[in-house]
Amino acid sequence: MNLFDKLFPPRTITLASGRQVKKPRSRAPLYAAALLAMAAVSVEVTGFDLTVLASRIGEFFVILGQMIPPKWSYMNQIWQPLFDTIKMSLLGSFIGSVLVVPFAMLASTNIIHNRAVVAAMRLLLSIIRTLPTLVSALIATYVFGLGTLAGTTAIAIFTFAYIGKILYEEIETVDMGPFEAMEAMGATKTRAFLSAIVPQVLPSYLSNCLFCFEGNVRYASILGYVGAGGLGLILNEKIGWREYDSVGMILLALFVTVFLIETVSRAARKRLV
Repeated sequence: MNLFDKLFPPRTITLASGRQVKKPRSRAPLYAAALLAMAAVSVEVTGFDLTVLASRIGEFFVILGQMIPPKWSYMNQIWQPLFDTIKMSLLGSFIGSVLVVPFAMLASTNIIHNRAVVAAMRLLLSIIRTLPTLVSALIATYVFGLGTLAGTTAIAIFTFAYIGKILYEEIETVDMGPFEAMEAMGATKTRAFLSAIVPQVLPSYLSNCLFCFEGNVRYASILGYVGAGGLGLILNEKIGWREYDSVGMILLALFVTVFLIETVSRAARKRLV
């Protein structure tokens, strides 16, 4: 008997037939203790201080109060950066989601039987996925200069990795019958993939692309902090100058935009699924 069974001995249950079986204790207390231990270590490592949080939390509401009411006259200067943010998100999402399709195909074990190719493609997607979008945007500004091109590139990179992982996992769950039949008739692997696999994953693929676009609108709004264009440029400027009423107007415009995009996207995804 192991240590866990000694601490939490199994219970004996009598079945209707009269047979007695031992039901093991729940491991929930063990998991809860491990979670509390990790939380305690995290508090110690990060230097988290609840008393500082409690004493300074009021400052957040002071700044929030300065954003209300927002500076309505500043809206005229928000339109162009707002459109830049939407364009970056839309174009970056489109480029990333289209370019990743062949890579997702190569990362699927039911399509490609070469383990080295599959492992290489999955490793590539994992490496790109761990790269923060702000870091991608910062690197892109060094390559392409300041502006929306750098932001579009960063969004495309993020979308590439995000959609790629979801797509190859979906490909591995499809019915392989039509694909194998087309290969048996002499069709190439690419042709069989386009004709037999793509129709099966297309609705969920489009739904995930729309969902990713929703998030990219929010992510793109902060890329201006590294010079990648969009709302982040003026947001960083106004926070730096502590013009919180203008910040409130920027956030309100962003909230309304994201809400409208999510509403339309949600309706479109319901029709696709």
